[in-house]
Amino acid sequence: MERLKPILLMVFVQIAFSAVNIFYKLAINDGMSMRIATAYRLTFASAFTIPTALIFDRKKRPKITWRMLFMGFLCGLFGGSLFLNLYAEGLALMSATFMMAMLNLIPGITFIMAASSRLEKLNLKAAEGKAKVIGTALGISGAMLLTFFKGVQINIWSSNINLMHPHPNQNGHIGPQHPGFNNKLLGVPCAIGSCCSFSLWLIIQAKMNEEYPNYPTSSALMSTTGAIQAIVLALCVDRDWNQWKLGYNIRLLTVAYSGIVTSGVVVIVMAWCIKMRGPLFASVFNPLQLLLVAIAAYLLLDEKLYLGCVIGAVMIVCGLYAVLWGKGKEIEKKNQLVPFEITGKSETVEVAIMSPPDKCVQSYQIQTSGILGNVANDE
Repeated sequence: MERLKPILLMVFVQIAFSAVNIFYKLAINDGMSMRIATAYRLTFASAFTIPTALIFDRKKRPKITWRMLFMGFLCGLFGGSLFLNLYAEGLALMSATFMMAMLNLIPGITFIMAASSRLEKLNLKAAEGKAKVIGTALGISGAMLLTFFKGVQINIWSSNINLMHPHPNQNGHIGPQHPGFNNKLLGVPCAIGSCCSFSLWLIIQAKMNEEYPNYPTSSALMSTTGAIQAIVLALCVDRDWNQWKLGYNIRLLTVAYSGIVTSGVVVIVMAWCIKMRGPLFASVFNPLQLLLVAIAAYLLLDEKLYLGCVIGAVMIVCGLYAVLWGKGKEIEKKNQLVPFEITGKSETVEVAIMSPPDKCVQSYQIQTSGILGNVANDE
């Protein structure tokens, strides 16, 4: 049962993330501004993570420096306010299945950014280096196919349920259901921009984790700075105060669920799973979210499935696994090379052996060079 626990928790994580996309589409259909939704989401997340950090990091919290505050600000920008605003705007203009497929480009985009900034070496001579390059190219090709090729419509089964029927919202307006072609062209840059923003956050967050390994506090710092940024942006753009009102409706459910569950509870669960099984273990579950969103959107939101969408999504997922396989092989090689790097240093160790009968001390000098390498080879 202990082995199944991380797997079951990661399935729960993907289900929770999938539900957010459905709630967002329903809130958009109700006429809610996604900038206001993002501000509320990060506010709820901040209200949840700050008490969590005060409880779990109260005895081991190091001093927060100005550098940490600046890195927290960047994490709140690229992993919070900017990413969520771009993603939500793209979701308002495109289908939920399209946005989920595009999110699987994040490992490939992160690899391109890391290689361009020389944070990661591009080793084309090794199989893992080739796998990452091929996977990235395959993912980008799938995204282009997903965007520009429609193909025939796929009709599998209909539930006769459509939660996206146009209806008057609380402001008396009709929410848009089928955006025009120009809006869709605007949605593609939003989707790509959200992926690039999230990739930047991964790089900055990795650096922050090295210098400040207290995850609850860093998560609270990210949520708080992101909430401030999102609130300022929303106040500058959305000045209709009726949009800020939350009743007991889909709007309150969307922002509360996305803030507390996905940006609060799920983050803690993912941190535990990554600690137990590593980041690659958590990444391989991402395509499950794409499958769940595609099924839910097809059955509940009356979204249409087309051949180009299916083929493009499959190519993106194959590219994702190729990049993850290459990264996993690199980590394995680094772990295997650690003992042999140590063996290159030759040093003398003095071993003292106590003889019980006469308390005599005998000293031996042992040359340690090559011992660890032989042990590793024997294993």
